Amino acid sequence: MPIKLIGMIGVTPPKSAATLHVIEGGLSPHYVTEAARAHEAAGFDLVLVGYSSSSAEGFLVALHAAERTERLGYLIAHRPGFVAPTLMARKIATFDHLSGGRLAVHIITGKTDDEQEGDGDFTPKAERYRRAAEYLELMKLTWSNERPFDFAGEFYRVKGAHSDVRPLQKPHPPLFFGGASDGALAMGARLCDVYAIYAEPLASTRERIGQFRAQAAAFGRAPGFNVSVRPVIAGSEGAAWDKANTILGAMTGSKGWSRQEAMSGPVDNAGRRLMGFALERDVHDERLWMPIARVTGALGNTSCLVGTPEQVARAILEYYKLGVGSVLIRGFDPFNDTVEFGRELIPRVKAGAIDIDRMQRAG
Repeated sequence: MPIKLIGMIGVTPPKSAATLHVIEGGLSPHYVTEAARAHEAAGFDLVLVGYSSSSAEGFLVALHAAERTERLGYLIAHRPGFVAPTLMARKIATFDHLSGGRLAVHIITGKTDDEQEGDGDFTPKAERYRRAAEYLELMKLTWSNERPFDFAGEFYRVKGAHSDVRPLQKPHPPLFFGGASDGALAMGARLCDVYAIYAEPLASTRERIGQFRAQAAAFGRAPGFNVSVRPVIAGSEGAAWDKANTILGAMTGSKGWSRQEAMSGPVDNAGRRLMGFALERDVHDERLWMPIARVTGALGNTSCLVGTPEQVARAILEYYKLGVGSVLIRGFDPFNDTVEFGRELIPRVKAGAIDIDRMQRAG
């Protein structure tokens, strides 16, 4: 399968060339359109539409963008628990048809209790994973049953549930998930299609992929993998490191999320893993640069690959060789970096993946 490149669209113009997160701060329909079109022109396959407890609603943002683009897919973050799973199943199926099959869904259970409480959810995190698993089960039943059905679980009960609309993609749009806790892995191994992880050193990434493949295989499933990373590229390697350090200087002390500015460190298992690598050393595998993860508390996608476009493309392709089928890349100057990645980085990554596939087929 060809490698897929995923970007991320914000909802308002970035405030600086050192922007950490992009989904809070209001809504500019014009900017959403321009950002989506820039990603499509750059050669991205999908864009992530994120979620926070204060941000614009992601499905509506994505539908607005999908109506103004032709090919670009939309990976929409969704938190189970706020919308009934049968309704969510119909919502996903409807969007899938209206967009011509350009939908994937990223299942997240919430980064912090504090942020979940902003949307009225006071459920403990371990329980949220069990609820999310049951939620996905009920969604899949809604998509697959041709006749009304009943369901009774720990969190949800329906009688005579039925949907007149089924996903255009079969059996349903891809379901991504992230997380490093036992609850996240148990849910994902049984019910999700793509395991999304932050960029870590290659050795630990190889180990995580192997472990999760074995866990999913127990359910007869073969998941895909996605790695999220921040490329920092320039015409020379020295210029790239200078650029990275300039971004770091502008980032120090900022968490990037309004509800997490007071946090003193990582708030989830994935962030704790990332922070561990950041404290171990600044650079892993020659190009994986961790200081921004360290100074921002490893809140979100904060590991970077630094170098020339050729060097960073080769570094990305090392993850592809491990079995990573898609890579989420976004910069700190969101719009301009999107354009630059399309010109300098994406063609090299896609051509390199084709070469790797050809060599593997040749034996």
